[in-house]
Amino acid sequence: MRVVLMGPPGAGKGTQAAVVSGRLGIPHVSTGDIFRANAAGGTPLGLEAQKYMDAGEYVPDSVTNEMVRDRLAQPDAAAGFLLDGYPRTLAQVDELADMLGSAGTAIDSVVELTVDTDEVVARLVKRAADQGRSDDTEDVIRRRQEIYSEQTAPLTALYAQQGVLVQVDGMGDVDEVTTRVLDILGV
Repeated sequence: MRVVLMGPPGAGKGTQAAVVSGRLGIPHVSTGDIFRANAAGGTPLGLEAQKYMDAGEYVPDSVTNEMVRDRLAQPDAAAGFLLDGYPRTLAQVDELADMLGSAGTAIDSVVELTVDTDEVVARLVKRAADQGRSDDTEDVIRRRQEIYSEQTAPLTALYAQQGVLVQVDGMGDVDEVTTRVLDILGV
């Protein structure tokens, strides 16, 4: 199964991705993990990505696409994967479709975790305070939520048009959300 997991910051994507990928027996492919692994390994793409991450900017599509292409070509991803944090742009959607199309496959499902913005903001503000992250103010967190909505609306519209988008209520405890995701995936 080839799954893309989407949702705003604080929706629990990382937690759900780890649990769901384990249940499906497919690797959890996180762009954040790919970036960190390449940076730690000192790969040319990793060093390039690190410059952008250090500046707090998005890593350009060209770098991200190459890292994802390399990761999806690994043997453990041959039978499927769960993508977390990719694609983020329409150009990346097209690139992913090309990557998979050249292998004779396609995305099976795009799962979008939906959440109550105010509750997620409150959760992230509390987490920032607990972790001493003074830069994560309520205004900053709300802005990240807005950016996510603005940037992903075209992606979710396209995936809905393609008939692969499913929305899952991301509110509740981890097990409840996991059950919803697995149910929607037919597992």
